[in-house]
Amino acid sequence: MVLVSLGCGVMGYLIGSIPFGYIIVKLVKGVDIRQYGSGRTGGTNVFRVAGFPAGLATAMLDIGKGAVTVLIVRALLPQALGWAEALAGVGVVLGHNASCFLGFRGGAGGATATGTALALWTLGGLPGLVIGVFVLFVIGYASLATILSGVSIALTFSIAALAGNSVPLAYGAFGWAVVILQVIALRPNIARLLAGTEKRVSLSDKQKAV
Repeated sequence: MVLVSLGCGVMGYLIGSIPFGYIIVKLVKGVDIRQYGSGRTGGTNVFRVAGFPAGLATAMLDIGKGAVTVLIVRALLPQALGWAEALAGVGVVLGHNASCFLGFRGGAGGATATGTALALWTLGGLPGLVIGVFVLFVIGYASLATILSGVSIALTFSIAALAGNSVPLAYGAFGWAVVILQVIALRPNIARLLAGTEKRVSLSDKQKAV
């Protein structure tokens, strides 16, 4: 069962490595998104480089690949849930952040982690979705939205698991592993947040990418 769970992690990594943001910007603008803005392939940077529709499409596809990964594990291995799902979830976020198709570059994992969490346990993933959207569009810091969303998911899953609410402890482990991956990806942004120089997201952020 351990090998099966590890295999799910590898499968998740490969699915997560699909760089939707890179593909969309290539199709829309004909450029490499890694050369613009933050250099990441997530929805926020895609929005800044290629506009709102492209950014929204990227975010939805990134959410989708997280959810689909969990659903595949459940369909193929209904007897191996818990750690198999959790490792697949960690794998898909790792793949998104360090895609094997883009020289191990990628995004920060906010949308993908949210999609994974919603598929694992919808009630546990909803706080992360609400907090992430609120911080992004009201406060305006994409990096802070990603981190706070991830922490809320980790806390919700962990508290539910410890309270014995039929939520596996593996889900809590998934949450905290994802937070670590997000913090690693967002180290430059965290430094700017602490220095008060982090750029806010606004509808006027679109950059010229031609």
